[in-house]
Amino acid sequence: MDVMDVEVAGRSPSQETRVLVHPVDRPTRLPPGHTNAVGLTLGLIGDEWNLLILRHALLGVRRYGEWRQELPISHAVLTRRLAFLTEMGVFERVEYRSGAKRFEYRLTKRGRDLWPTLLSVWAWESRWVPEHRESLPRMVHRSCGREFLPIPTCAACSRSVRPRDVVGGFGPSGTWERSVPAATTRRRSGSGADGGAGMFPETMALVGNRWSAAILGAAFQGLHRFRDFEQRLGAPPTIVADRLRVFCELGVFEQMPGADRPDWLSYHLTEKGRAFFPVTMTGITWGQRWFRAAEGPALVYTHRACGRDFQIQLTCDACTTPLRGHEIVARPPA
Repeated sequence: MDVMDVEVAGRSPSQETRVLVHPVDRPTRLPPGHTNAVGLTLGLIGDEWNLLILRHALLGVRRYGEWRQELPISHAVLTRRLAFLTEMGVFERVEYRSGAKRFEYRLTKRGRDLWPTLLSVWAWESRWVPEHRESLPRMVHRSCGREFLPIPTCAACSRSVRPRDVVGGFGPSGTWERSVPAATTRRRSGSGADGGAGMFPETMALVGNRWSAAILGAAFQGLHRFRDFEQRLGAPPTIVADRLRVFCELGVFEQMPGADRPDWLSYHLTEKGRAFFPVTMTGITWGQRWFRAAEGPALVYTHRACGRDFQIQLTCDACTTPLRGHEIVARPPA
């Protein structure tokens, strides 16, 4: 498949990297040394407004006024998010009324391919954040007619997969520095039109901050000790301590005595933390499909059971068949 060139604006610690692409359904080619596919993906899914805009787009919303009706979002925030998603190649801005300069935002193939990540976020929040479960829609698999939960499986051998079933790590373009968004922090959920909608509060706590996302990724790669998080990520110790505290309060990490010295605490993923695996892997899969680094992939994984490159596939737990985006129906909460 052909790839297209990308124009990249200057990057600074307080300025988000902007990737300007034409709305065509071809992967974007990234220049050497640039933020890699993982960092670009986290910059997109680490913003709750982006996720909510995409959720409604997958349900058929295309026009500015329709998003304003559906979401408690200000004009300024919606304008910025639509511009960003268009620059990322997720939307194509198309004039729908000739001569009137009226535009709508149509999902590209790249944008439609984000459905597994949004579905995984919904499933995780529905299962592990019960205080707002009633506000989330019910998902029905059109093929079998039943409500379902998505099960992560290996696309090569169709077996169900847990985090420990996959081995791997950084590829040619993979470093911690290149795998986090340029912005120091991402917008968190909050109240009011500009603060956030609060639909996915704990997801944002995990991926809505560049250091949170990095620490979570490091945990999936096997890091456990405070010093390892600090040294590998190059993060200030106060930030590492704060993020570890938040993860423990959320029940994503648990503290355990160190293997060498009991007074040196280590941090391990809980069942809730491990359950975030599909969100992480669907995001990585999407990013590396649509953003190609000159040096090669950022992350490379192998499924232990079959020995082949791991690509995640979501399966319906009710009928055990692979899910397709057009076969998923969202229904109001019961």
